[in-house]
Amino acid sequence: MGDIAAFFDIDGTIYREGFMADLFKKFIKSEIIEEEKWYSEVKPEFVKWDRRIGTYDTYLGKMAEIYTQAIKGHHKAYIEHIVRKVVAEKGARAYVYTRERIKWHREKGHKLITISGSPVELVRDMAELYGFDDYMGTNYEIDENDLYTGDVIPMWDSRSKKVAVKHMAELYGLDLSKCWAYGDTAGDFSMLELVGNPILVNPTRELIHLVTDCEEVRKKARIVVERKDVIYGISFDELKLL
Repeated sequence: MGDIAAFFDIDGTIYREGFMADLFKKFIKSEIIEEEKWYSEVKPEFVKWDRRIGTYDTYLGKMAEIYTQAIKGHHKAYIEHIVRKVVAEKGARAYVYTRERIKWHREKGHKLITISGSPVELVRDMAELYGFDDYMGTNYEIDENDLYTGDVIPMWDSRSKKVAVKHMAELYGLDLSKCWAYGDTAGDFSMLELVGNPILVNPTRELIHLVTDCEEVRKKARIVVERKDVIYGISFDELKLL
């Protein structure tokens, strides 16, 4: 079993909400981000997404843009302290399905790896909380004095996640045809595409369309939807979008 891993996204896949939003709110309370930024720049994108006339990725991208500039010049230790508080307060808000799948993979002896667009400091703490073997997240770069520079190496897009999965496969000698991946948005498509067992967890319409248009992924993918206290398993042959 040493050549099998399970790759998990975090936001919307393990965690029931968007971690970036919770981190953003904590930064407002800590006066790292001006509250006006939320109302003038982020909330309009949130409202569009909440009303399903905009995309989650656009909303997330706006938060990430403001976050990048807000932490510039701050010391790594200070930001990590705030991140730890957010994970301690919110980290247990996981979907039952993915929480049980993490347990199942661990019992099978599979490697557990999370690849997420959230800041790497947050991904690291979530990986520790859930007992993952390794992780990769968005890297907000620091200088020789451990101050954030404002430069960022993203992990929220599909291209970056593809590179990350291949890196992990080489690092651990994984057979990707035997591996599993769990994701919910278009940014997770390449991760799902590369493995033999792709699972779409509460997927966005955009991700469903991407998989539908790729026959190779479509024929091996499954959809899982968790709503309230019910978990639904859906095959693409059964799926009907309304």
